[in-house]
Amino acid sequence: MDDDRPIFVQIAEMIENAIIDGSLPEEHQAPSTNELAAFHRINPATAAKGINRLVDDGILYKRRGIGMFVAAGAREALRQRRRLEFADQYLRPMIAEARKLGIGTDELIKMIETWEDAR
Repeated sequence: MDDDRPIFVQIAEMIENAIIDGSLPEEHQAPSTNELAAFHRINPATAAKGINRLVDDGILYKRRGIGMFVAAGAREALRQRRRLEFADQYLRPMIAEARKLGIGTDELIKMIETWEDAR
C-alpha cells in the first residue's frame, strides 16, 4: 500500500484485480479481513471497509459462518466497469487532443496500430 489513495480503496482494487486476472475465480473464497490486515499490516477495520465496498457493489457476498466469496458474474461486471472507466480516463482526452491536432479516426487507429506493432 503505497499510493495516495485511501488504503481501503487499494484493498478493494487489489481484490478486483485478482478477480479480473482470474487468480481469484468466481464462487471462490476471498481473503478474510484478518488475513488482509495481517498481510498488509493495516487495521482490520480498514480491510473490512475495502471488503464491504465490494459487497455493496455485488462483487463479493457473504456465506454466513464461512466468509466472503466472489459472486457469479463479478469478473465480467468488473471488466465492464473498468472498460467504461478506461474510456473516460484515457480515450476521451486522447480523442479531444486528436481533434485539436486535426487527427481523424482512421489516422488515430493507424497510429495506435503502428505503436502497438513497434512494441
